[in-house]
Amino acid sequence: MKKKTLAIVVGLAVAIGGGAWIATKEPAGQGAAQGPGGGGGKGKGEQGPTTVNVVKPLRQDVPVELSANGTVSPISTVDLHPQTTSTIVKVHVQEGQFVKQGELMFSLDARTEAANVEKADAQVAKDRAALADLERQYKRAQELRAQNFLAQSAVDTLKSQVESARAVLEADIAAARASKVDQSFTQIRSPLTGRVGAINVYPGSLVQLSTSLTTVTQLNPINVAFTVPESSLAALLDAQRAGKVAVQALQNNSDKPINGQLSFIDNTVDPVAGVIRVKAQFDNADTRLWPGQYVNTRLTVNTLNDALVVPQNAIITNTKGTFVYTVAPDQTAKVSNVKRLHGFGAMVAVTGLNGDEQIIVEGKQNLRPGGKIRIAEPAVAQSGKGNKKGKQE
Repeated sequence: MKKKTLAIVVGLAVAIGGGAWIATKEPAGQGAAQGPGGGGGKGKGEQGPTTVNVVKPLRQDVPVELSANGTVSPISTVDLHPQTTSTIVKVHVQEGQFVKQGELMFSLDARTEAANVEKADAQVAKDRAALADLERQYKRAQELRAQNFLAQSAVDTLKSQVESARAVLEADIAAARASKVDQSFTQIRSPLTGRVGAINVYPGSLVQLSTSLTTVTQLNPINVAFTVPESSLAALLDAQRAGKVAVQALQNNSDKPINGQLSFIDNTVDPVAGVIRVKAQFDNADTRLWPGQYVNTRLTVNTLNDALVVPQNAIITNTKGTFVYTVAPDQTAKVSNVKRLHGFGAMVAVTGLNGDEQIIVEGKQNLRPGGKIRIAEPAVAQSGKGNKKGKQE
């Protein structure tokens, strides 16, 4: 029994030892199988050249443009109110009608005002007659005084009465003018050339000082208000000093720009938003712009003449600065520091390049300064090679 147990223990020990030997030897065998034939023949740490695509920088004039969302606003709009309590006799305009400055829009009941004007005119006529009579008496008194038939005190009294009558006449003439002004309030005319809004009264409506009759809004010319960043203020002011600054407005449903020019720069920068409010004025004879409408605005503040332009995606920015990778003469990646001037679309104007470099645009994420590179052939050339190879096969 003891011999049988001993044999079992020895057998287990041999099995365990054999398994350990296999476990230690099998990776080595696999490693041998992955030797020079399986690994490609390059030593540890060696890396092939990185395939990249390159472009050359362009030289062109680059307009420095500012874009912003704007709101169309009228230069002037007037809310019409009556200046007297009366009744509407006639409405001479229609809603949406274009009117000229001074055109009659509403007629109010003017009977009371007409009677007051007649009364004032009659009072003026009475004063004129009284003054004329006193002036004749004063002249006769002066003649009698010259013949010593009348005392000087009587002459002085008549002179005082003439001056008093003349003052009364002037006061009544002023009162007559005031009554005519009141009468003019019964005819409401357009204060400006523009478009009539909604009409809130009808013939027979009783109107008071607080009653809103309608609005008249000037549509031509018209303003567009928008904001620009504080960082662009200096360039904007320089452009305004140099002359007229052209501004374009684009409607959401149209690709045809409307041309105008900068007309106003606010005197204060908003310290919270960091923007400044500006306005541009547009000729709106065809009424394409409407008050309250949202438009996209674009204005050119400067032009970078003969600037170097590279693709935006070639620019790399990190803690060390802004740079691009260029191709060195030994076909390695070279760091070239650049400075952004102005970006537009997929391109950006920069400084720091000579203009004859080859800028790496694709594959740069795998590069390190001094790393070997291989410039990819153009897609057309590759396609041609593939076709020839297929024919040979």
